[in-house]
Amino acid sequence: MNALEIRGLSKKLGGKSKTAGAFYLENIDLTLPSGCIMGLVGENGAGKSTTIKLILDMLRRDSGSVLIFGRDITNNGSELKEDIGVVLDEVGIPDCLTSGQVGKIMRNTYKNWSDEAYAGYLKKLSIPPDKQFREYSRGMKMKLGIAIAMSHDPKLLILDEATSGLDPVVRDEVVQMLADFTRDENHSVLVSSHIVSDLEKVCDYIAFLHNGKLLLCEE
Repeated sequence: MNALEIRGLSKKLGGKSKTAGAFYLENIDLTLPSGCIMGLVGENGAGKSTTIKLILDMLRRDSGSVLIFGRDITNNGSELKEDIGVVLDEVGIPDCLTSGQVGKIMRNTYKNWSDEAYAGYLKKLSIPPDKQFREYSRGMKMKLGIAIAMSHDPKLLILDEATSGLDPVVRDEVVQMLADFTRDENHSVLVSSHIVSDLEKVCDYIAFLHNGKLLLCEE
């Protein structure tokens, strides 16, 4: 079964027309097979984040279909959230929380949450357990987001600019984590990035967005 199937996905945002500042995501078709990593590339404003928000049903699509493991997330969101790990370009953690407190909250959020896995990722990514989120650098915030996303045994990871703000050494560690994750054929990754060198190391497929249009999707 494919991890993700997108057919005819379209969305208009903003003004009344392109000349009036509207953005159009037009007729996107993508297929991500299980066990694979797909890189979603394109310049800022190409539609990468919009596509990811539509996949996650954070935006309502104008037309088209999105199937995750053969199910539409609009009708199966509560079930599918257990199977999806998400890191967006802004990690939405309250400023007053520490990573240790976040772990306690997530333990009651996901059925498959693993305290052991979470502690392992915090150590691997050098995330302090007692520092408040407001004191984190952007790179550290992204690392915490990755640790959370991978600690509830998801089958699909969706990452939006997850390596942005990380130094080259940590970026390499994250890329290796994604490669290790997909050694299990039931695991898949969709990762958007403008750092093409990161994607070259790990991706099985590349999808290129430009001005809201999918120009190519190739192995």
